[in-house]
Amino acid sequence: MALNNLVNQLGELNPQVFRELKGRFKQRNVLITVAISLVGQLMMLIGFGSKLPVVDGDRTIYNRYCTGVNYDYQRPCLPDGLGGFEINWPLWWQDVFVWLSIIAVFSLLVVGTYMLISDLSKEESRGTLNFLRLTPQSSRSILGGKLLGVPALLYLAVGFALPLHFCAAIAGQIHLIELLGFYTVLATSCLFCYSMALLFGLVSRSLGGFQAWLGSGAVLIFLWITTMVIHDSGVSNYPADWLTLFNPTIVLPYLIDSNSFDASRISTYHRSFQDLRWFGIHIGASFWTMAGFIVLNYGVGSYWLGQGLNRCFHNPKATLINKQQSYWLTASLEAVILGFALNPQVKNWRGYTHGLEQNSQMLLVFNVVLFLALIAALSPHRQTLQDWARYRHQDRTFRKKGGLIADLIWGDKSPAVVAVAINCAIASAMLLPWILLWPANEYKIAALFALLLNSSIIMIYATVAQLMLLMKAKKRAAGAVITVGGLILLPPILFSIGSMDPYETPALWLFSAFHWTSLQHATASSVFLAIIGQSLALTLLNVQLGRQLRQAGESTTKALLSGKTQLPVTAD
Repeated sequence: MALNNLVNQLGELNPQVFRELKGRFKQRNVLITVAISLVGQLMMLIGFGSKLPVVDGDRTIYNRYCTGVNYDYQRPCLPDGLGGFEINWPLWWQDVFVWLSIIAVFSLLVVGTYMLISDLSKEESRGTLNFLRLTPQSSRSILGGKLLGVPALLYLAVGFALPLHFCAAIAGQIHLIELLGFYTVLATSCLFCYSMALLFGLVSRSLGGFQAWLGSGAVLIFLWITTMVIHDSGVSNYPADWLTLFNPTIVLPYLIDSNSFDASRISTYHRSFQDLRWFGIHIGASFWTMAGFIVLNYGVGSYWLGQGLNRCFHNPKATLINKQQSYWLTASLEAVILGFALNPQVKNWRGYTHGLEQNSQMLLVFNVVLFLALIAALSPHRQTLQDWARYRHQDRTFRKKGGLIADLIWGDKSPAVVAVAINCAIASAMLLPWILLWPANEYKIAALFALLLNSSIIMIYATVAQLMLLMKAKKRAAGAVITVGGLILLPPILFSIGSMDPYETPALWLFSAFHWTSLQHATASSVFLAIIGQSLALTLLNVQLGRQLRQAGESTTKALLSGKTQLPVTAD
């Protein structure tokens, strides 16, 4: 009765929440969820109980949870005078707490992602998603209702595990205020991951039922890899360390022992993440600096995902973000990732030139991934481009807004090539001062050329993608993905098959997305030839794009009169 009253009250605040909860909070579903949660907790306690030492005659027993002097993470068990051993119960409860936390993180993020994407796929197949778009509710209200309602049974299962989690934290001598901080990190991670799941569900409608498995599988792989990195390798002082901040388990070692990182107590965790720095700020020094930075990352990411959700929910054909937003997005992401690249070796930065080179290469890889996402988010499709090319001259405000140039920079319906170029300029302008401040060494000039070649190759990909999206074929988006993917992957594959590695034939690799692997071995003439060749290819592609836009902008009547098209002939 109380549960129904709560559901009704939520329904008054948000009708979408009421709709989701009403469909899921059936008695059978609730009982099964509670049973799975309780049985799972019982099985975990039984499993950890089996790890406790058992008396085996007079033989000395070594066990992680005993209280003797530490020996290779195992301690000799001391008798307690009652026929058993003295047990380090706080450590045992800490391990229970850690595994409960890890299971909760994986369950909430992976299963929750699957449930949200699957729900959107079902709504799309039933046609009810279009009905939701026509309701007077705002996109924030509808999508917020999805976030709260779709994983409701998952929330219930985790809620029934909270008492054991809380008791394990108290028995494991974990500070209560830091436990609340962990819950905050976990809540913001769910907001970020679920927002990303909703956005992926909206933009990947063509994948059908496979999209839920793809999205949740990607989250699972990411969490698994970053968890292994966090708890086995630790910090590498590379820009890739930023990615580990999107895994909530990175704060668990701080909770286990806030005052020290004693490896004898915490055998499964690496200590080096204490050295994590961002623009010289020691964010890994304490739980609160780490947790605060993680929450900030999740908050910024959720904000940008929310912008995309608001744009594409009511208008699926709209680009995910507008061009002005893309400039701010590029600047913010470059600032964040650059902060982790400044200090490859804290103690001797000026002598560690090879580390600077490696960090610059990682930043170039990051930029390729970022700009591929921006190209997909900013590039309009054929019908939008056709309408823009045909009717922009009839817009009375077109000239007042600055004409063609301003529309290419700010307009949502214009081609994305100029906007991608501006984003490349923003990224390069932020990376260039950092490279120029390097000490003089053999890597500095190569890094500058790599930055230039990286921008030109990205512009080529952007133009090719826009040309593919301007085609008359039905599967334009798939064609653009396959073509750009082929341009990225095929050259290194063919070079490898032909045994042409970057060291022996560097000139060829300069024309690929992995040009930075060969710059140290390329001659100045081959580098300039690559720059000229890419510039020529980019010019020809943009000339072709302009010609295609002019043809698309011609009216059907004008095209018929000029003989550029023919009326369809149908057989009787």
